[in-house]
Amino acid sequence: MKTIELNIASLEQLDDAARAFMAEMGDYTVFAFYGEMGAGKTTFINALCRQLGVETDITTSPSFAIINEYRSDTTAELIYHFDCYRLENEAEAQDIGAEDYFDCGAVCLIEWPERIERLLPDDTVRVDITVNPDDDSRVVKMTLPND
Repeated sequence: MKTIELNIASLEQLDDAARAFMAEMGDYTVFAFYGEMGAGKTTFINALCRQLGVETDITTSPSFAIINEYRSDTTAELIYHFDCYRLENEAEAQDIGAEDYFDCGAVCLIEWPERIERLLPDDTVRVDITVNPDDDSRVVKMTLPND
């Protein structure tokens, strides 16, 4: 497995970190974002969506809708943003067709993936976001699956 770490000392570095993340995405399409409440998962995903060409201000956490759909203004590709926090079980994710989204080839960015882990494809990229309590900086660690 290949691991890439990005250090984000401040919000001013967020777009640079998102660009660096995007450069490592390769052909992977499903990204599972792990982190405590308030770690910055949604904030990082918003920055990543901007780098992927979503130029509107609609990238918010889909906490109530579970899934938000965005379209890149530069490539016209679809991006799906999942927030699984409110899901009670994997059956709810199956009911909304989560596996179909994961298999469709579009980029899928998933917050709280631990609630649906058994549904995630084998080639899911694990993304851990941690907060340094000393200075409030963030570390984004991408773990690419074995191919």
